[in-house]
Amino acid sequence: MFVNEVNDVKIYNLSAGKSVPDWLTDRRKRSQLMKKVDSRRQIELIQDFDMPGVCTSIRMSPDQQYILATGTYKPRVKCFEVSNLSIKFERCFDSEVTTFEVISDDYSKMVFLQCDRYVEIHAAHGRHYRLRIPRFGRDMKFHKPSCDMFIVGVGRDIYRLNLERGQFLQPFETDASCLNACEVNPEHHLLVAGTKEGTVEAWDPRTKQRCSTLDVAIRLPGVKEFPSVTALKFRNGLHMGVGTASGHVLIYDIRAKQPLLVKNHLNKLPIKRLAFNPAQNAVYSLDEATLKLWDEQTGKQIAYVESTTSFNDFCTIPDTGMFFLAQEDVKMLTYYVPAMGPAPRWCSFLDNLTEEIESEVVENVYDDYQFVTAKELAELGMEHLVGTNLLKGYMHGYFMDARLYNKAKAVVEPFAFDRFRKDKIRQEIESERKSRLQIESKLPKVNKELALKIMDEQANPSNSAKQRNVPNLLEDSRFKAMFENTDFAVNKEAEEYRLLAPVLNRLDKSKAKELKKRVEVARVAELHEEEAQQHEDSDDDEDLFGFEKSDGEKDDSGDEASSDDDDRKEYVKEMKQAYKQVKRQREDEEEEDDDDEQDAPEITAAPHTNGNAARPATNGSGNRFTMTALDPHKGSSALQQRIKQATLQDRVRVMTQLEGQVTNVGRSLGNRQMTFEVNKQKKSQYHAKKREAELKKHREERRSIVRPIKSLRLKKVNFK
Repeated sequence: MFVNEVNDVKIYNLSAGKSVPDWLTDRRKRSQLMKKVDSRRQIELIQDFDMPGVCTSIRMSPDQQYILATGTYKPRVKCFEVSNLSIKFERCFDSEVTTFEVISDDYSKMVFLQCDRYVEIHAAHGRHYRLRIPRFGRDMKFHKPSCDMFIVGVGRDIYRLNLERGQFLQPFETDASCLNACEVNPEHHLLVAGTKEGTVEAWDPRTKQRCSTLDVAIRLPGVKEFPSVTALKFRNGLHMGVGTASGHVLIYDIRAKQPLLVKNHLNKLPIKRLAFNPAQNAVYSLDEATLKLWDEQTGKQIAYVESTTSFNDFCTIPDTGMFFLAQEDVKMLTYYVPAMGPAPRWCSFLDNLTEEIESEVVENVYDDYQFVTAKELAELGMEHLVGTNLLKGYMHGYFMDARLYNKAKAVVEPFAFDRFRKDKIRQEIESERKSRLQIESKLPKVNKELALKIMDEQANPSNSAKQRNVPNLLEDSRFKAMFENTDFAVNKEAEEYRLLAPVLNRLDKSKAKELKKRVEVARVAELHEEEAQQHEDSDDDEDLFGFEKSDGEKDDSGDEASSDDDDRKEYVKEMKQAYKQVKRQREDEEEEDDDDEQDAPEITAAPHTNGNAARPATNGSGNRFTMTALDPHKGSSALQQRIKQATLQDRVRVMTQLEGQVTNVGRSLGNRQMTFEVNKQKKSQYHAKKREAELKKHREERRSIVRPIKSLRLKKVNFK
């Protein structure tokens, strides 16, 4: 059980708890759940309250004895009996269910609207009849006095299916292009339909005529487009809630066109479903991200439930504080809010249980399994377990048993626990020990330079008020470990840091230069003020601040331009040096790897000869193979066999030698030779560039000789 507290309102998630991997068998799952103490304390209110993949809609029967839910895959409906807290039956469909209605007190009569335009009518024994509507449906409601089922969807018509006569009646024709939702008032049985154009049309089923039209979208503040109406719900005979695609909920009195209250979800997601709690004057509104509980009179938020995936539907149990959520996940969530009402009769023990439970956090993770990447698996020396039952592939790594991981970690790093224990003891001692010298701005022990930069930026008076109001990283608890844990220390020997070092130095220099410029400007301003004061004392009217710069200022600007060029050259030089150092270090590491190899056969490449295969050549220094360039039409099979027999290291060495690199012959010390082959492609490129330059020169010579067109004078010729 997970307990969350929002605005002093406790929300109990009865579906939360320790999760078990899906690949385990049912027997293994039960055994693992029984081993743990916290698993034995977990509350499973309704047994097997889940779907194979996704739950799309959920309802409570009018007698409050059955919970019905639809989902996939395969498309199905599940019925749970609350008196037994278990599943009663399960049925499958040919296609997914869009929505459904329970038209009897229990599960004996149900109507399902499917995504392929079919409507299925079910009885207690199973499917009773199946028919098809002209267009795709989106919502439907049952009108009990006339026994009509109203179906709305793509199109302007409200289809009327009379279940007593078993036939379609004349549909209601609306002024909208598309209908998204409909609702029937439980007291006076008025039918309302929400349109795509942002209006609500009211129809009287007795007279078969439209009563009125309510424009909802025009009442929304700050909405550029006309959002469609996506949800409708009556509180009683007079009050109605309307949900829009822009995330707004409007409370109306059907006698007025002005809304009583407008509530914004602030998620900009369509409202999927609304519900009222008359006892507490609360409204439930659902979108994909959150379910919000708020006051009907003021709009003040009471509590909320955030989703980890996406919410699809929810249903409340009347006169109680319990509700169920259907989401894009296997689990169907059960929540209990004591502030909204007591627990239902069939689970009245929750009232006594919630009083004893304290707030605790239960993470939905695989506690008995450790996730490791391929690199971590190689460090542990357990690559040979890939493909066995001990590793379960998941995303970019594997799941393995936590006990096996701890044992392997102890073998690879036997003194890791001792180091961890010493670090913990040292941290405890340092936290209790008080420094003899109390310094106000004490630097941290890790990343001192970074801390100094942050302190300088915060203390800089030239920064704007917005920059000075930025929270200090040294005081922020989220970045506390960066200045205490040595694992977060900046490594100046790393390649990434050395490549970025010139950029950081340039930034520091630019900041120092700006600071120096500010100091000089302040000093010049002070001098001007002193001179102006002296001139005022001597009654001299000479203008001290002309438009033209003095010679000294011009010299200063010239010096600044030259200094900018020098700084740019110095920056380029530092960048080149940094890249050279990194490249040199890589070459040194490669040479060390080559020196570690012993008795490795050497392969050298020779210029084009008429040989048909690579032949071995021996000398006093050991085995050495020379590979000659072959004729492409001769000896290709022999060369392929030779290449297959050679190792990968020898093939790589041959390719590097063909590119003109220096190789060792014989011993590792001395006796170096270099073999190379002229690249014909480079020759062709050189000749092409030379030819292009000659053509360019020729065109320039021709332009100098040809007379310009302006020198030609055209004479008028009259044709008669």
